[in-house]
Amino acid sequence: MTTMSRLAGVLAATAALVTAAALAAAPATARPLAAATRPAPATRPAPGLSWDLLATPTSTASLRGLSVVNPRVVWAGGSEGTILRSVDGGRTVTSVGPPGTSDLQFRSVHATSAWHAVAASIGDTPDAMRVYVTDNGGRTWRMSQQNTLPTAFYDCMAFTSGRTGYILSDPVDGKFLVLKTTNGGHSWRQLPSRGMPPALAGEAGFAASGTCITANRRGDLLFGTGGVDPGRIFRSTDRGRTWSVTDSPIAGSATAGVFSLSFGPGRRGVAVGGDFAAPDAAVANAAWTSDLGRTWHAATGLGGYRSGSAWLDGWPGGVLAVGTSGSDVSWDGGRTYATFDTGTFNAVDCVPWACYAAGAEGRMARLVVGR
Repeated sequence: MTTMSRLAGVLAATAALVTAAALAAAPATARPLAAATRPAPATRPAPGLSWDLLATPTSTASLRGLSVVNPRVVWAGGSEGTILRSVDGGRTVTSVGPPGTSDLQFRSVHATSAWHAVAASIGDTPDAMRVYVTDNGGRTWRMSQQNTLPTAFYDCMAFTSGRTGYILSDPVDGKFLVLKTTNGGHSWRQLPSRGMPPALAGEAGFAASGTCITANRRGDLLFGTGGVDPGRIFRSTDRGRTWSVTDSPIAGSATAGVFSLSFGPGRRGVAVGGDFAAPDAAVANAAWTSDLGRTWHAATGLGGYRSGSAWLDGWPGGVLAVGTSGSDVSWDGGRTYATFDTGTFNAVDCVPWACYAAGAEGRMARLVVGR
């Protein structure tokens, strides 16, 4: 396990100590994002945003994996073997995690329905890097992958379709390791490393929100790293067979770098990060691309360290970013951001007209759009 991966445990402890700031009460005219009426893009004003906290069955688990299937169905995963599921838009949230996994941390979750979900875990030993899959809403789970490599560490997971997905691991024998499934997470294989550029000394991923790797439906892949300065971004346009790598505008160190990436409409994308040991620091912590990650440009306005990002579907150029010191929104494709909330979250995910966030102490919330 790398130094960076060991710091993932420090990150979890740090996030658990952050006191959640009181969220602003939604105005009387506010309504859930899923219920918003789609105005014409040319005349649409930037709305006010806030988070509506959900009641969850845990107040101790740090939630880091998050997958929103549609406005009603959302899954989340975290420490203490926790996996949560809601099928009614967050009105009720139930615990459906695999039995006997209380020593695992589910840092990445991907779901395709109310019934099918894949969850990847980390822990204190190499064999704690595992993948579980359910096809019945969490009533039963099957372990489909268990690590056997002493230096592997499962940082994050992304899917290009309901069946094809990828897991990024910290470097093994000097190169980042990528696992691939083509059957919805029921089995995994290691991709050849010959097309992967060498990792730098101390370079690794951050298992902070399950989104240090991202994918689009064309099969393009991006993943971000830290532990080196600046943080780097790896890119594949052939479904993980070959990769290129470029320096990002995001500063890196042992506790800093690129934490989250997400593809947007067309060829756009964003990267966010910072230093989890300095959550309020707002310098060199965000970037944007308009050419599928070939080149990256520095963004401004991100309010501090941010571990999760997602495009605000339905609003042209809308991007959300969350972290332990607050939440930010961009309306110009990630070029500039503004903070709209100071509560603590680790992960965010969106589908058309619905966004959810998850964080420390069992916090889950749904985005509310105010007129």
